[in-house]
Amino acid sequence: MTQVKELPPSPLAERPDTPDQQAQLLDEASEWTAFSLPEKSENGCWRSSVVFEGMHCAACAITLEDALLAVPGVKSVQISGASHRGQIVWSPDQTRPSEWMHSVERHGYKALPANDAHAHQRRREEARRMVWRLAVAAMCMMQVMMYATPTYLSQAGEISDEALYLLRWASWVLSLPVLFFSCTPFLRNAWRDLRERQISMDFPVALGMVVTFGVSTLGTFEPHGPFGAEVFFDSFTMFVFFLLMGRWLEQRMRDRTAGALEAVLNRLPDSVRKRETDGSWRLMSIRKLQVGDVIEVLPGEAFAGDGLVVAGQTQVDEALLTGESNPLSRGAGDRVIAGSHNLSGTLEVRIEQVGASTRYAQIVALMESASSSKPTMALLVDRWAKPFLLAVLAASLAAAVYWWPTDPAHAIMVAVAVLIVTCPCALSLATPAAMLATAGALARSGVLVRRLSALQHLANIDTVIFDKTGTLTRDTFQVLHTHTRTGVNTSQVLGWAGTLAQHSLHPVSRALWSEARKQAEMAGQLKALEAMVVQDVTELAGQGVQGQLRLANSMALDLRLGSSHFCSAPALTGHHLQVSLADASGWLATFELAEEVRPEAERVVKHLLVMGFKLQVLSGDGQAAVLQVAESVGIDHAQGGCSPQHKLQALQALQAQGHRVAMVGDGLNDGPVLAGADVSFALGQAVPLAQSKSDFVLMGGHLDALVDTVIRSRNTMQVVQQNLVWAAFYNAACVPLALMGWLPAWAAGLGMALSSVIVVLNALRLSKPLSEKGALINTASALP
Repeated sequence: MTQVKELPPSPLAERPDTPDQQAQLLDEASEWTAFSLPEKSENGCWRSSVVFEGMHCAACAITLEDALLAVPGVKSVQISGASHRGQIVWSPDQTRPSEWMHSVERHGYKALPANDAHAHQRRREEARRMVWRLAVAAMCMMQVMMYATPTYLSQAGEISDEALYLLRWASWVLSLPVLFFSCTPFLRNAWRDLRERQISMDFPVALGMVVTFGVSTLGTFEPHGPFGAEVFFDSFTMFVFFLLMGRWLEQRMRDRTAGALEAVLNRLPDSVRKRETDGSWRLMSIRKLQVGDVIEVLPGEAFAGDGLVVAGQTQVDEALLTGESNPLSRGAGDRVIAGSHNLSGTLEVRIEQVGASTRYAQIVALMESASSSKPTMALLVDRWAKPFLLAVLAASLAAAVYWWPTDPAHAIMVAVAVLIVTCPCALSLATPAAMLATAGALARSGVLVRRLSALQHLANIDTVIFDKTGTLTRDTFQVLHTHTRTGVNTSQVLGWAGTLAQHSLHPVSRALWSEARKQAEMAGQLKALEAMVVQDVTELAGQGVQGQLRLANSMALDLRLGSSHFCSAPALTGHHLQVSLADASGWLATFELAEEVRPEAERVVKHLLVMGFKLQVLSGDGQAAVLQVAESVGIDHAQGGCSPQHKLQALQALQAQGHRVAMVGDGLNDGPVLAGADVSFALGQAVPLAQSKSDFVLMGGHLDALVDTVIRSRNTMQVVQQNLVWAAFYNAACVPLALMGWLPAWAAGLGMALSSVIVVLNALRLSKPLSEKGALINTASALP
């Protein structure tokens, strides 16, 4: 029976209970890596991912950004009003997390680390409180409606004044729990706005609630006064109920929309079982896990780090990390990745990468960046959110002034209807809700979205450029022939080339190193090969890699490995991919490698042609090899021998002609052209994700996902347009009705709640998987 030592107190369990103590704990540098990464664009700065509590709208996001930017040392802030997530770049020389978190709390919000262990529990508690508020509002609303019904159905004189006053008092009593319990979120946020001299979408709503209750209270206490003719407790309780119902549904649907993102962001276990030197197993916090530790992973558990299986056999689920939907077999000698799930057997795994160096951490960083990014259209809405709310207040005041001489009570209720019905919740949700739904659906299918705005650009693309090696072809190669200059030993130059190639991530380099190891092992020279050392290695994008090889006799060779032009190699005939090696004296050898076209490449090309795209291939390989691959998949225009600069120039020439261009590459040596394209894709199997410059990363390395992503982008923009049209139509239709006094307060509340719910429900359609039939229908309908 496995011996397990007692679990020591978890760092999360040891966290202080008070908010101030928790924030101060985050000031320790050892805690930063749990929710932050070093910022590459700002030396010495950190980029922290946080979740905000208390947000409800785009105006809240702007308020939070202004508050954080006012803190000395905070360099930049990006917050999404749809996902309630944000990223803060800050300098530890000037500030600490507790300081900028306190700046948020002073405005009535709360900032939490994105990986906070208790965040999910707090969200569930808040959801339960929301349900209780909704239930109280519903029960009181039904009772108040019962008391209000006789006043609507009876004729003058059928109900005595005493009975009428009694009904009003009963309605007033039943409205108190609604005001002081159900309305708490709106009133609290409005008080925060007043205290901080700001405005959010809750302010006009709360103002409408207070005014309605106040006017009705005056009518109850002074039935012969200016507001005694009618009370509006039924309208008050109804629009509170409708608003709470809309907010609760919106919250539930937001959780569903971001479900895939949350599923990936919270996959690591809190604790692991580590093998001690005496063979026993000890439970410990994942934060104490180090490279070299051997851990036990039981069925149903997630892997805590990238590692090598040393014992056991199982099936693993890597669907959310690599896009591979089928379980994969893993046994001794196989590698597993952090965040994937062990499905069947018990494994012992030796950890090779932990924390930020794992591929899982890089995926999380990309997804957190996407969830806090703002599409261009959402930025426009955010910019006008606060001026629009001020205009709402002005319009409400103008309506009250206009109607006051006729009937003060009616004037007040017209103003309330204007306050509520013009709240731009639907408008602020129209774009980000749709794009987050699509990002979540793409994440489930193995496509990472780095920037949400790329979905908008992708919908307008008309030209797609492919790289060849590792993109249209598989990233595995086989060395077929080796041509050498006179007097050069074939196995020797292969060993030199492989030793230099192991310092590059390019698929060709990996193939050469693999072949060199294979040949050396067969000849019993593997130790001699591994003893070779290369210094001063430099990789030149699109050309090759160069370095100085130290031999056993202390001699040094200056080697270059790459294209024939880079190595000054003689031209050789043939259709295979050719890679050359040269030393200071010139050309040494040329290796011919067989490459296999991806089986899905021809199918993907046919789909893209049907969708109306113009397709090209730009590659640094020889023209003959490039033409052969292009013709085999059905692409007419292909150009070989392109340096990264030549690729960029070709792309810019297409853009100058008015084309919108997408680039699909391996992400390794296509940096300039990926950055210059309107939209860019990188295949994720060989990409160092932290260095990738692409807008989309195809985690599974399958080109099929490219077609689905294009279809989803076009569907997304259709939904965004539908949402914007609906939001505009709703305001255009309801605002005049409210100003003319034809829209009661309860109907305004219902309209506001329904407008937001309809927008989010429409966006949720994008989270559904694309069936084969549906994909073909969408492809045909998406023709430019």
